Amino acid sequence: MTRRRRSLVINGLLVVVLLGAGVAGYLVFFGSSGSAQPTAARTAAAANRDVSEVVTASGTVQSSFSAAASFGASGTVTEINVKVGDVVTKGQQLAKLDPTQAQLQVDIAQGNLNAALDKGTGTTALLTAYRQAQLSLQQAKDTLAATTLTAPGDGTITSVTGSVGQKVGSSNTTSSSTTSTTTTTSGFVVVTDLKNLVLHANVSESDVSKLKADQAATVTVNAMQSQPVQAKVTQVDLTPTTANNVVQYGVTLTLTSPPEGLRPGQSASVEITVAGATGVLAVPAAAVQTVNGESSVQVLENGAETRKTVEVGVRGDQYVEIKSGLSAGEEVVLPQVTTSTNQNRQQPAGQFPGTGGQRNGGGFTGTGR
Repeated sequence: MTRRRRSLVINGLLVVVLLGAGVAGYLVFFGSSGSAQPTAARTAAAANRDVSEVVTASGTVQSSFSAAASFGASGTVTEINVKVGDVVTKGQQLAKLDPTQAQLQVDIAQGNLNAALDKGTGTTALLTAYRQAQLSLQQAKDTLAATTLTAPGDGTITSVTGSVGQKVGSSNTTSSSTTSTTTTTSGFVVVTDLKNLVLHANVSESDVSKLKADQAATVTVNAMQSQPVQAKVTQVDLTPTTANNVVQYGVTLTLTSPPEGLRPGQSASVEITVAGATGVLAVPAAAVQTVNGESSVQVLENGAETRKTVEVGVRGDQYVEIKSGLSAGEEVVLPQVTTSTNQNRQQPAGQFPGTGGQRNGGGFTGTGR
């Protein structure tokens, strides 16, 4: 073999060796593209703790009482005795109409009654006339009383739509709402209770069966997230509402010591505690598997995993009560977490390690990887 051929062979072998070493180092350093490597088994010890199950919902702060009061008689407004923001009590005068015509009708009806009484009630016709006169007098007195508008309940004046000199027609005296989904806003004067506030929320049809009166809840008003408010369930609607094929039931909660500045109409979220257990054996909820009504956990014993059937109690979002099947201190296996080995390691196609550019753990161009 000539010296030139020996030199070519040696150089070829050197290239093959260097290329093989580069590929091996590349695969060791970068691994396969997108491969997920499981971590060691994660465990948690069964331990005594408080467990609670909650139902979450969103809703709106409302007044427990709101009423729109309007005159029950026709006439011209002569007095308005309140303004927005005034606190009033039930029966307090709010406004008046000119009573002249109404008073005249009372006087006429009283005269007719006196005349009927003078004629006596000895016959059926006389008795009927007397009773009709009595009825007319009572109706006239009612109309006169309706020229004075009074507060239908305790609260704060939130709206005054009329003005002195305005002519009004007779209508229903009051239209009120109590812990309903809407608040009455139309009327000559609106009275709203701003002290006794409630939250009206909607819960899903799958959760409504868990709710009942007096269950404790925590309300977080979106505008006052640093001031959670304690509450209690006071009413669960028996009939649902359906929107976009979603069935929900209304629930009303009474707020305990609402913060200053809380107003009807503000949006809030609520967590209602529907079940709870104190100082019970519990494991993370992720460790419990339930199939066909039977619950079990994977337990790590002497380095080996064993599945155990357990009886569960209160199911919370984070922890589940274990009534039987486990002892305190036993290690339950949590769901496996995988991690990717090529995070932030990318290399443009066709480039080898050390040739510059970004890295990619996916192999070489044309390898199909």
